[in-house]
Amino acid sequence: MSPRPLLTAEEVAAMLGMGTDWVYAETRAGRIPHVRLGRYRRYRAETIEQWIADLEAATVAPTTKRPRTASTAGGMAQGEATP
Repeated sequence: MSPRPLLTAEEVAAMLGMGTDWVYAETRAGRIPHVRLGRYRRYRAETIEQWIADLEAATVAPTTKRPRTASTAGGMAQGEATP
């Protein structure tokens, strides 16, 4: 199995649906994983895909709380009269 070729900033921009300037800026800021080849920056498709998955996973809140029920949802207690 041969390795996939490295991507250019233009290809990463198309992959992410962003502009090339954004990819360059994020690369310079160190927020996008990249390979430095002299003055050039290249990107591994697998690494970009994993980076996206990691970003997505960080936005999903863990579900450790119990679901709300009528008694804990701030509603009126049973038998309580309305004013």
